Amino acid sequence: MKADIRVALVGNPNTGKSTLFNVLTGLNQKIGNFPGVTVDKKVGYSSLPDGRTAEIVDLPGTYSLYPKSRDESIVFSVLADKANELSPDLVVIILDATNLKRNLLLYTQVADLKIPVIIALNMMDMAKKADIDIDVNGFAEKLGVPVVPISARKNEGIVQLKQAIAFANKVALQQDSIDIESIAPQLIGRIRQDIHIDNDYFALQLAHQHETLTFLSKEQSDHIEELEKEYSFHSQKAQGAETIARYNFINDLLYDTVTQKITAEDETLSNRIDKVLTHKVFGFIIFFAILMFIFQSIFAWSKYPMELISDGFTWTQTALHHYLPVGPLTNLLSDGIVAGLSGVMVFIPQITILFAFISILEDTGYMSRVTFMMDKIMRKVGLNGKSVVPLIGGFACAVPSIMSTRTIENWKDRMITIMVTPLVTCSARLPVYTLLISLVVPNKNVWWIFNMQGLALTAMYLFSLVSAVVVAWVMKHVLRARERGYFIMELPVYRMPRWKNVAHTMYDRAKTFVIQAGKVIIAVSVILWVLASFGPGRQMDNIEQKYKQPQFAALKKAAPDSVQRMIASEKLENSYAGMLGHVIEPVIKPLGFDWKIGIALITSFAAREVFVGTMATMYSVNGDAEKMESVQQKMGNARNPQTGEPVFTLAVAMSLMMFYAFAMQCASTVAVVYRETKNWRWPVAQFAYMTVLAYLASFITYHILK
Repeated sequence: MKADIRVALVGNPNTGKSTLFNVLTGLNQKIGNFPGVTVDKKVGYSSLPDGRTAEIVDLPGTYSLYPKSRDESIVFSVLADKANELSPDLVVIILDATNLKRNLLLYTQVADLKIPVIIALNMMDMAKKADIDIDVNGFAEKLGVPVVPISARKNEGIVQLKQAIAFANKVALQQDSIDIESIAPQLIGRIRQDIHIDNDYFALQLAHQHETLTFLSKEQSDHIEELEKEYSFHSQKAQGAETIARYNFINDLLYDTVTQKITAEDETLSNRIDKVLTHKVFGFIIFFAILMFIFQSIFAWSKYPMELISDGFTWTQTALHHYLPVGPLTNLLSDGIVAGLSGVMVFIPQITILFAFISILEDTGYMSRVTFMMDKIMRKVGLNGKSVVPLIGGFACAVPSIMSTRTIENWKDRMITIMVTPLVTCSARLPVYTLLISLVVPNKNVWWIFNMQGLALTAMYLFSLVSAVVVAWVMKHVLRARERGYFIMELPVYRMPRWKNVAHTMYDRAKTFVIQAGKVIIAVSVILWVLASFGPGRQMDNIEQKYKQPQFAALKKAAPDSVQRMIASEKLENSYAGMLGHVIEPVIKPLGFDWKIGIALITSFAAREVFVGTMATMYSVNGDAEKMESVQQKMGNARNPQTGEPVFTLAVAMSLMMFYAFAMQCASTVAVVYRETKNWRWPVAQFAYMTVLAYLASFITYHILK
């Protein structure tokens, strides 16, 4: 869509910037990435009253043009660099009307870049409730810019804001807030002259940020560094002087235009609620109770829609086999593409439910309290207060949990969270653990209360959490980042969630997951299907001919299903996947695994729970692979052909559980890690370290218990 004007939305976190973006653009928006970085770029389109179309760019929330994270560094790069493809014609700065003093610092910085500016004075309804009286006309006159009072959550003032955008000046008319040149007069003049720019504040920002700005050449950056030394420029002192000057200006502005009635008994409702929800003891109890409710809801509420989706795809596969001619193309469509697509779509209920809760917690303001409470604890192991929700969400599924790490601003903290979240025991591991535990752990009670199999399963869950924390602590010392882990968190007032925004978040996250992760998972599923369905030469045809011989005729009449399973098992052994199983057998033999388990390790890469189905096929189990009793019985009776001993001993079963506890046996997770990082080196590194840990843990476990 071609736009007539490009508008950038700029504001502090929690000012309602994203809500305003959604109100202005509706569903007419798309998410990509800013050029060269992994930061989400949200762009949408809005129709203006004069018939023109505005392209709306939602820039990351920031408190200042001096960045503390990669997200924040994007803001200055887009605003200042005229060559940037997203360079705006107009900036709409969103201010929280209940917290103008803090918000205005960013405004004064952006305004001094001399880009045409409009102020959207948001949350005016909240300001009225707090008895804050703002002289909007006086405010606009003193700043020299249009000021539009709005309430994005209630859709108030949006028409007036669109009118202001349509009739905005093409040149910057805002008043100067401070004397920029007085901060570093000689240096600013030289940078303007040598780098050929025409704005004092742009020149000052180049002095502060030249080492991290990609639009500067190395020669330009080196020259600015030389000028700093020549004029004895001290970045922190200059920032301090600038901030003091700006707040002097802001204080004068607010003194003249804003009044608030305050009484000794006037304590906000938010503060009263915080005394309970952020309490040193009760705060954590309430938080864990909320989490238990959320993840119980994810399991309970997603069960039936996931079953409907799964049944729908099963019906589709059956229908395709029934109505399409028999052949490899039908098998590819049904068992490869449709089966792979079902592996993506079945996650949608969990994703939408999790993000609905996350959106509600964020909209109400509670998520800010959680990160505030947990930050001190999590930071000791290299994580962030915002890492709590993704890690606990990993009990349901790592895929939506990794997607939820977008709320973590600090790059290092977010990457560590992404890298360790798959270690947490997800629901896909449950069939594997349940099957293996039932084979080797007695089904009896300890102390009349605790079931031994239940204790074993609980131990695997606790082990996964401890593993994630330990690996995070190691990565804290391994992963390097130039940015420091600042934790700046404003506690917004409590509000009712905006249900339209919640619904939009659910839709947006589900769509993103299906489109982005779906491409990869379908490709992987097709590859795995091909490997398991075909073999070299005419081996598959020879197996078919073998079972047509007279000695199998009687068996076919007596037990036709048994013969079909024998054929399928032999074909699988002679397929490319089977050959690969035999190839890797020497590598996995020290773990106690044979080639059949090796095939299961390969096929279960698509999803961990595929292990159970593969075992059912490999051991020719009667009935449906979903019937765990059948799988257990056949695997329990399986014998090593060389020793005659049971295949699944305590050592082998525990070794397998250790392998699945650490291994990245999930193509969806690999896909979503790539989706979130936009670089294959992260999922590759994650797959590598988890595989090494899985092998070592499995090797040690097997040889201790053997």
